[in-house]
Amino acid sequence: MTNAQTSRSLPQGFIPVMLTPFLESGAVDFEGLKMLTEMYLEAGSAGLFANCLSSEMFELSESERLEVTQTVVDQVAGRVPVVATGTLGGSVEQQADFVKRIYNTGIDAVIVITGLLAEEQDPEEVFETNVKKLLALTEEIPLGFYECPVPYKRLIDSKLLGELVQTRRIVYHKDTCLDIGEVVNRIKATEGFRFGLYDAYIVNATASLRAGAAGLSCIQGNIYPELVVWICNHYNDASRTAEADRLQAFFNDSMDIVHTAYPVIAKYCLQKRGFPISLYTRREVDALTEEVKDRADKLLAEADQLRSELGIDSVFKSSFAVPLK
Repeated sequence: MTNAQTSRSLPQGFIPVMLTPFLESGAVDFEGLKMLTEMYLEAGSAGLFANCLSSEMFELSESERLEVTQTVVDQVAGRVPVVATGTLGGSVEQQADFVKRIYNTGIDAVIVITGLLAEEQDPEEVFETNVKKLLALTEEIPLGFYECPVPYKRLIDSKLLGELVQTRRIVYHKDTCLDIGEVVNRIKATEGFRFGLYDAYIVNATASLRAGAAGLSCIQGNIYPELVVWICNHYNDASRTAEADRLQAFFNDSMDIVHTAYPVIAKYCLQKRGFPISLYTRREVDALTEEVKDRADKLLAEADQLRSELGIDSVFKSSFAVPLK
């Protein structure tokens, strides 16, 4: 079982955790999803992470998870790699079965939720045993890890991550440890293999990239993707150090508001920037109050100013009259 691009490493850069657009009826807006896919690509994304927590994966049905992922794969049409979550609960055997099913949509790697391969109280040995069982049950399918905060956050020991990468089956890791020292340990433990660590914690963006991270997979890219792409491209540019530092300070200062009422706030920000997306969500989140909207508006104004200073064209300059597959 081989997909077109599994022989190569996932690329350096920004791999956004994709939103799922919904109609006001609550149904998935598949035409909107195609346009959203184009938006991420136009912003310069190196790959796409479909069917993730930002996609409201736990609120989608099994068939919707497959159809959402298939829609993204078909729209991308091989332009960049696509990964998607393939373990959403059940026994290891059940998770392995869905890994195979979602891989057959044509994605480049299937992402494994670390908190679903062992109970929170289980020791590391249980997690390790179940990971190796999943590997054995899923043939040669490329996999990745996501330290998702739901149902609980299980962090992978760097030594174990290094051992698993040596199987040559693990190609992606969405890192949520929040600890730059541990990020460095993980990068060192996995050197020399077809593998990339993508940090979700934008506070550590430049530090992680300079330490050797392959890129970023952060929710901020659902509000100002151009700025996340810029930092991935210029973090080590000596002539733009001051600009990179200023952008990093902006990322740090905006952490709180970006996480407020998420993912509704991200959809609100996309609306304000001219993208046609409903605010509908299936998740229970904090209210998008007028105060929150005001803070989001100020965030967008500052992001606009930064884009102007950095000479970045807004991805929303077009009307999104894109050719849909």
